[in-house]
Amino acid sequence: MGVQSDKWFVVLNPVAGGGRAQREWSNIKKLFQTHGMDYEVGKTEDKGHAIELTKDAIKNGFRQIIAIGGDGTNNEAVNGIFMQDEVPPSEIIYALIPIGTGNDWIKTYKISKDYRRWIPLVAQKKTTLQDIGWATYYVDGQQQKRYFVNVAGMAYDAFIGKKSAERKGGVSKLVYLSLVVRYLFSYVNRKAAVLFEDKEVVADFYSINIGICKYSGGGMQLVPHAIPNDGLLALTYDTGLSKPEVLMITPSLFTGNIDWYKKVKTHQVKHVRVEAREERPTYLEVDGEFLGETPCEFHIIENALNVIIP
Repeated sequence: MGVQSDKWFVVLNPVAGGGRAQREWSNIKKLFQTHGMDYEVGKTEDKGHAIELTKDAIKNGFRQIIAIGGDGTNNEAVNGIFMQDEVPPSEIIYALIPIGTGNDWIKTYKISKDYRRWIPLVAQKKTTLQDIGWATYYVDGQQQKRYFVNVAGMAYDAFIGKKSAERKGGVSKLVYLSLVVRYLFSYVNRKAAVLFEDKEVVADFYSINIGICKYSGGGMQLVPHAIPNDGLLALTYDTGLSKPEVLMITPSLFTGNIDWYKKVKTHQVKHVRVEAREERPTYLEVDGEFLGETPCEFHIIENALNVIIP
């Protein structure tokens, strides 16, 4: 099939936002038509399906991709762009229409959650190049690889991600926050090593975060120093927070000044490795999706994703 130069491929997650994506689809496609956006649509049927839909669309000649869903759908569509080998990923124009439980990635770019306002801007195709991260990790002893567009979280963040993944029917923001509170005092910090540049930091970590963009976990700024196009990973970790200390610094997670506390450290790096230093592994999630466990490595690809912004 030839290149579909002006045609969009739409990756629709019908269960995103508790089914809102499917309910709003008729209105969304009318707006596509109003703004002269020719398209084909593929609906996801299971976890990971958006990756395959995106890869197939690019193989079939599409060079403009729209994902409709939340941060999980966003992550899968971006992975589809980077896992295909038809064209360089930067030749793909990508947009997200945010209808999901989690809508953290859009906060960096101030993308509207109101698709009636956002779709006319998508049609104008104003783009910027964003860096993309990629991580290696392990599942059942086998190394895996995954790209991420926003924030990777380890230790308690990923533990909650694992608990969320174990629940059927999706997790709302309220349920997610209830899980954070429920397990806070029973969770035991994992001893691990964070290695970057010429440093090795060993501690009983409560949280380790590696970011391209700033916001995660429902609006928290765990990597407030992240810049999406500076060619660097924003790294934040603590050196062993007690539960009272976690509660004390929690307001700072939403204000962007998390590094005021002496046990919280921030850096900007090209590469990070995290290793377990006890029998229990340290868990990993990226863009809100639980993946696996240590050892993990994180790298960056500069100016890699051609994304539509307001």
